[in-house]
Amino acid sequence: MDLELLKLALGGVALLGSIGLIFGVGLGYAAHRFAVTVDPLIDETLECLPMAQCGGCGFPGCEGYATAVVNDPDISPNLCFPGKKEVAELVANLTGKELDFKENMVATVRCACQAGNVERKFQYQGYSTCTAAALAFGGPAGCQWGCTGLGECEASCPFDAIKMVDEFPQVSEDLCVGCGLCVKACPKELFELIDVNVRVYVPCVTKDPAKKSKDICDIGCIYCRACINKCPAEAYTLDDNGLIAIDATKCAEYGPACEELCIDICPRNIILPYPHHREAATDETGGDDRIPLKVVG
Repeated sequence: MDLELLKLALGGVALLGSIGLIFGVGLGYAAHRFAVTVDPLIDETLECLPMAQCGGCGFPGCEGYATAVVNDPDISPNLCFPGKKEVAELVANLTGKELDFKENMVATVRCACQAGNVERKFQYQGYSTCTAAALAFGGPAGCQWGCTGLGECEASCPFDAIKMVDEFPQVSEDLCVGCGLCVKACPKELFELIDVNVRVYVPCVTKDPAKKSKDICDIGCIYCRACINKCPAEAYTLDDNGLIAIDATKCAEYGPACEELCIDICPRNIILPYPHHREAATDETGGDDRIPLKVVG
């Protein structure tokens, strides 16, 4: 009886072994037949990236961008904003692509609610994100286009370049790498990447009529077009959304004299020196009595 059991056991082992061998050979063949060849250039490109995993390039992490920029000829080598020019040059050299890098782009808040003494129309109590608050009649700010003050931009920044001060975002130029995540995060579209070489900017995106803008905000833009009509550099235009836009190249090339003129011609004092130039402007004039804009950094 024991001999029969032994034979059965050995037969079972042999059967299982045969099945395992067949599956093993099959899996080995499948692995060889359907093997995906990894391009070593992807690994080289990945090693050049800062591994911030910020997603500012539009791809799922640094590996996603490395794969895309190597395999797709239409993907620019300039998309790693944290790495800036140095990384862009490395990626361009590795992939053999032309480098057209635009550096010195810094996130800027185009809102003057704080400086314009905009009151709150109600006390928001709910889910603590700007997106949720904006769904409640445009948010608690008296200006429906203004900042909700709940810091979704701060939470989106992986470089700690944005801090909420008195329920308003302050951007550090030293820490900002221009990744654009705050631009995507803000439900009011208040953030914009602006070239630091521009001498002035307009921190307002209201679309309200002039009278309503005046009633709500002390310095809100009324789109009188004084800046467009009188700017000697012809740097001001209205963009596709009807908002004031400034050509950074024209503005920077004209020099400091243009900056002072532009600020003075605005009847609402909403044209401000860009933070990059503000300290120099203050030193030259011995003080600045215009409305201040807080900047951390």
